[in-house]
Amino acid sequence: MASTSTLRLRSFSKTLTWRTVATLDTFVISYFITGSVSWAGSIAGIEVATKVVFYYLHERLWESSSWGLS
Repeated sequence: MASTSTLRLRSFSKTLTWRTVATLDTFVISYFITGSVSWAGSIAGIEVATKVVFYYLHERLWESSSWGLS
């Protein structure tokens, strides 16, 4: 089994790679809705700042749960 620090590093790495993909998605959708690169960038910037924290906490909560494991 992996060490606790390895699991935390893995959670953090997954957080960063997923946020890159998801923020690009948010930027593109925001651009199509607003027609403004500036607004799309602002929306994506705010979104990434909040969701990195929320995703990491969500991931750590799931790691501490044995629900659904045999």
